Amino acid sequence: MKRIDTIVFDLGGVLIDWNPDYVYRNVFPTEQEMRWFYKNICTSDWNEEQDAGRSLKEGTEWLVKKFPEHESNIRIYYNRWEEMLGGPIQDSVEILNSLKSDPDLRLFALTNWSAETFPVALQKYPFLQSFHGRIVSGEEKIRKPATEIYQRLITRFDIDPSKAIYVDDNQRNLVPAKELGFTVIHFQSPQQFKNELKKHEII
Repeated sequence: MKRIDTIVFDLGGVLIDWNPDYVYRNVFPTEQEMRWFYKNICTSDWNEEQDAGRSLKEGTEWLVKKFPEHESNIRIYYNRWEEMLGGPIQDSVEILNSLKSDPDLRLFALTNWSAETFPVALQKYPFLQSFHGRIVSGEEKIRKPATEIYQRLITRFDIDPSKAIYVDDNQRNLVPAKELGFTVIHFQSPQQFKNELKKHEII
């Protein structure tokens, strides 16, 4: 087995807790109404279009035009986006910090994130400067799970997938990485992630 020399992190759900519930639980009187709103109005597909490069303004105005009766709640999404940040997933950040001490290990980030909101996270969370490089979908105008964004990561940072691990909390995003030769870890908790790294004799 080749020694792992590279680890690529997804950010949201792995290192950073982000959840619109933190805002919308104070907007909707019931959990059921909130879930309906996510399923039918501010859907994950809609949000991911902003992750893929559409401006927040364009995405918001398009949705308001489509659902004018939900305008106020739609506008909340990005007006109060920073309140959806729950902060670092501290145990994961500690793992990242321990990996930084290995001079033979390169660390990268590959994230679906709007180019307009990512600078907010960069300012709030200094550990995001720890990586040897990063690819942010909103800056690239393409998002996971499109194979091309993984290929850009490989090419730009000269990564050998056969010696690299990719970790993500979204199973969907692991599929292209695995097809390209990465060892993949489906993140479920910091402890489980740590145990997986131990199997590969990384920590």
